[in-house]
Amino acid sequence: MRNNLWPALDILLRYYLYFYANFKKSHQFTNYFMSIASKYSPKDIENKWYKFWDEKGLFSSRPDDREPYVIVIPPPNVTGVLHMGHMLNNTIQDILVRRARMLGKNALWVPGTDHASIATEAKVVAKLKEEGIHKSDLSREEFLKHAWDWTHKHGGIILQQLKRLGASCDWNRTCFTMDDARYESVIDVFIDLYEKGLIYRGVRMVNWDPEARTAVSDEEVVYTEEQSKLYHINYPIIGEEEFVTIATTRPETILGDTAVCVNPKDERYLHLKGKKVLVPLINREIPIIEDDYVDMEFGTGCLKITPAHDVNDYEIGLRHNLEVIDILNDDGTLNEKAEIYIGEDRDLVRKKIANQLQDEGYLKGQEDYTNKVGRSERTDAVIEPKISMQWFLKMSDISKPALEAVMNDDVKLHPAKFKNTYRHWMENVKDWCISRQLWWGHRIPVYYINNTNEFVVAKTQEEAIEKARKKSGDNTISADNLSQDEDVMDTWFSSWLWPISVFDGIRYPDNEDIKYYYPTNDLVTAPEILFFWVARMILAGYEYRNDKPFKNVYLTGIVRDIHRRKMSKSLGNSPDPIELIDKYSADGVRVGMLLCSPAGNDLLFDENLTEQGRNFANKIWNAFRLVKSLEVSNDKEQTEAAKEAIEWFTHRFSQAITNMDKAYDSYRLSEALMVIYKLFWDDFASWYLEAIKPGYQQPMSGATYTRTLNFFDRLLRVLHPFMPFITEEIWHLLQERGTNESIMVAEMPKPEAYNEKLLSEFEMIREVVGFVRNTRQSKGIANKDMLQLYEVSANKNIRFKAIAEKLANLESFEIKTDKSDGGISYISRGREFYLILDDKIDKNAELAKLKEELEYTKGFLNTVLKKLQNERFVQNAPENVVAAERKKQADAEGKIKLLQEQIESMF
Repeated sequence: MRNNLWPALDILLRYYLYFYANFKKSHQFTNYFMSIASKYSPKDIENKWYKFWDEKGLFSSRPDDREPYVIVIPPPNVTGVLHMGHMLNNTIQDILVRRARMLGKNALWVPGTDHASIATEAKVVAKLKEEGIHKSDLSREEFLKHAWDWTHKHGGIILQQLKRLGASCDWNRTCFTMDDARYESVIDVFIDLYEKGLIYRGVRMVNWDPEARTAVSDEEVVYTEEQSKLYHINYPIIGEEEFVTIATTRPETILGDTAVCVNPKDERYLHLKGKKVLVPLINREIPIIEDDYVDMEFGTGCLKITPAHDVNDYEIGLRHNLEVIDILNDDGTLNEKAEIYIGEDRDLVRKKIANQLQDEGYLKGQEDYTNKVGRSERTDAVIEPKISMQWFLKMSDISKPALEAVMNDDVKLHPAKFKNTYRHWMENVKDWCISRQLWWGHRIPVYYINNTNEFVVAKTQEEAIEKARKKSGDNTISADNLSQDEDVMDTWFSSWLWPISVFDGIRYPDNEDIKYYYPTNDLVTAPEILFFWVARMILAGYEYRNDKPFKNVYLTGIVRDIHRRKMSKSLGNSPDPIELIDKYSADGVRVGMLLCSPAGNDLLFDENLTEQGRNFANKIWNAFRLVKSLEVSNDKEQTEAAKEAIEWFTHRFSQAITNMDKAYDSYRLSEALMVIYKLFWDDFASWYLEAIKPGYQQPMSGATYTRTLNFFDRLLRVLHPFMPFITEEIWHLLQERGTNESIMVAEMPKPEAYNEKLLSEFEMIREVVGFVRNTRQSKGIANKDMLQLYEVSANKNIRFKAIAEKLANLESFEIKTDKSDGGISYISRGREFYLILDDKIDKNAELAKLKEELEYTKGFLNTVLKKLQNERFVQNAPENVVAAERKKQADAEGKIKLLQEQIESMF
């Protein structure tokens, strides 16, 4: 048995010695033996490098003497998990931050989450309900313990998911809008603004969410067109045998009516002045009043006035001193003031009362009606206008610097088209309702004295006792005499401080971090929160730092499916981002998102684009494997084709970097990606590598190989912000690196001067090579058959001649002063080339084909000439249309001449 092994071992030993002898002279010998997988396997690589970056502290930032570059993350809700909008937003942020690091800046991306009052409280209430516990059964402290337990369990999920995407945040700086520093900052700001006279308490009409049982801001109401019914209801006139008819989409609210209003100029109703009507079903007497607000042309010209349940009616009620009758409970059921249907839901009552009005003869008619209905952004409940005691922030004066900052481009919006929208909102801003009827959030620091409307505003209970004693003159006041306001502040009242509070700049306005990192550089967010987050952050920035919070706002679009529908779980059109990463890799998904996301325009997501991103990663990997598989000699002499390719790609790379930087500077990140995508795929992989690749079983010169590795290294650097994982992996495999080295902090290539004429010459050669290849294919000429190509020119030299000869497999590529040798002609950029085919083709078949093409082209030209000979067409058609027809004429005439010459040359 042992003797039988010796022949096999002898063969293996000989093979090894042969292999070693042929390759040890290569300076890439060690790398050649490195195990390079045939396929790129992203999952293990992504985990490996993210752990490396994190452990080496490459995400962290501390103030130093470098220029800072700062982004604060739009804090996702603590309730949330990663969705496609997060994917887009955070991919863009990571690209900007990674590029800034490579430009030598002290880059910082601050992560964090938002406590999301309404959403989180709803989640906790639902969880408790599943456990048989009702919120009403718990004290505030007991409920908050459940809320904190839920937050600690679920709050970090989305941040962990962002790590899968490659987010290079400084995790040591992670903030939460209700952590100690942020909580105290919010309380401090409330007290400060109150003491400045900017916060006040008052009864106002607010947007009420009956499901969340809290007020919400105007910006948190989403209006959609919905199909409703318009009910025409007769109100009996007291002392008359007639009626006035009003129209309403909400017949249940007649139970809160306190007047009927007509326009004083409406002659139809002059006789009703001073009269009264009865509210149907409950027979309440209400006056007929006159007000210019009523549109005489709309409906019957009569308007029911329900001050408690309509914003405009509320204003009319104030002008006419009308009674306000609120018929709804906080949960949307009817209360005792409605007199009937007490305790029943408003939507159910609407149907019931319509039937009762019909049965009792008050309903004159009904019709289908399309109207805009406001729904809560958080719960989707129909918003109820409601009179309520709330806390407000005066906005008219405090908002002026925020308007000026955007209008004068101190804060730049990208794209700039949003400036007009921003201006409209800021010029029509209303006081901000900052109180919410919830338990989860920053509790309003107001303490009422002895359960009266007398109050003090204080940071702590101890401070409140001291202030209450001073205000009342009663030194016996203790904690038992004080009760803190039950409401919390609007979630946005904490997040509007975010660019300041993440650096603890409210509590400590002169600390090192806030002085170094503020103002931040770029904010990446969605247009739909331009007003109730972005504008308010700008407002807070000028109020508390006397400076803008950021220099640029990059507004992303909404992620939609290919049918332009907004992505949602209910439609089943929203893919799981983590599943996408598992399937296509983080780099693939990042590229896919950017391929379809122009700034400010909606992103039409197509999973095929993430597949394209994965394919691009595979292309990069395969190009790397090709380079590393090359046999390299110590010979410094380069082939002419390699010399030409290096010269061309040096200039092409500089051109691409220049264009990439321009795209970055104008926040067109998709364009920046496409510049590099095409540079690698079309130029480096498809042309450069083909041009330098040595012949069969031939080594590459060391000089060419060194330059190629250098090009690859620079390509990886410009790709890194978009594709961090694969670029880090290949960068380390490209050559030996130190244990702490990372492409993440390697220097970004800078644009250099490039020769436009040289690049144009290469494009011409690229077209010529394409012509030769297409000719081979169309005429069935094998690639191994060498052809002759010449240019008709008075020039003496052909630039990139060696590349053309190699890639087109030409026997020769020369210049001649005439075309006496015949052949197939090709014109590119005003230069004429001829490909000699000789016996490579069937001349009779080729002649027939040329004649057929000639006849077709003549027919096409005749059609164009008829159109241009029509004076009415030439005189009346748009100038560009006529110009296009003239170009068709010129092109056809040129092609006819060329075909005729080709036919003549075959005889």
